[in-house]
Amino acid sequence: MKRWLLLLVLGAWSLSAQALSPYVVGSKVAGSDLNAAMDDVEKKLTGAGFRVLGRHTPKGLPQHGVVVAGDAALQEALNAIGGSAIAASALRVGVRADGTVTYANPEYWARAYLRGDYARAEPAVRQVAGKLAGALGGGGPAGGDVKAEELAGYRYMLGMERFGDRSDLAEHASFDEAVQTVRANLAKGVGDTAKVYEVVVPERKIAVFGVALNNAEYGEGWWVNKIGVDNVAALPWEIWIVDRKAHGLYGRYRTALGWPELGMGQFMTIMRHPDTTMQVLESVARKP
Repeated sequence: MKRWLLLLVLGAWSLSAQALSPYVVGSKVAGSDLNAAMDDVEKKLTGAGFRVLGRHTPKGLPQHGVVVAGDAALQEALNAIGGSAIAASALRVGVRADGTVTYANPEYWARAYLRGDYARAEPAVRQVAGKLAGALGGGGPAGGDVKAEELAGYRYMLGMERFGDRSDLAEHASFDEAVQTVRANLAKGVGDTAKVYEVVVPERKIAVFGVALNNAEYGEGWWVNKIGVDNVAALPWEIWIVDRKAHGLYGRYRTALGWPELGMGQFMTIMRHPDTTMQVLESVARKP
């Protein structure tokens, strides 16, 4: 009996100690250019039962795009959790003009975004991971790695932000007002932004919007080119709404989570990115 208990403990420790990568390399798709490659990815996703939520071609990254999809079972699990769990709705697939595909690892991002609630969504997350591998291929990991048990409280280094730190963007009179404000500001391109996708669950008073950051001086084209276009499936950024409040993740958390393999020297080259990005998100979340 003691031997079996020891084996169980060691097995549990081994599972918790495993390192997860933020991305999975998929199989190459056909296509003569970026749009054709993204079309092929969309077909594979819809054929596997996913719903395409949007398409993102970041300004300044002409050879790269992102297809964003949703999964009904995963969304149901996130809705049941409620609150900031809505931020984990998007399944992001990075596509290069030559047909290279690298998609966001569902387990990695769900562990980070759901934190203590991950176990409640784990069956749906694992199902989604299997569906993505079946649709796009389940090649090797990419983008560095973080121990699975560290993702719930992830921060790049001591003193930096965790999920939810410095995340408040705006407060409104109602959930409807918050949603309409973000939707209208994205439609107007406030702060050189555009909407990539939206998921709104009015009965739970939660919503999330994917936000393209298009400014030539401090948008995605500037900082992603500096730290690595291979991790394009980290995009787009998100604004999520819970009841009357809009939130967005601070760059020293959100970008570090998407590029965990980078050294501090590389992050120093984009020092202004966390603050400029937060300022743009605030302009989108607030009433004019």
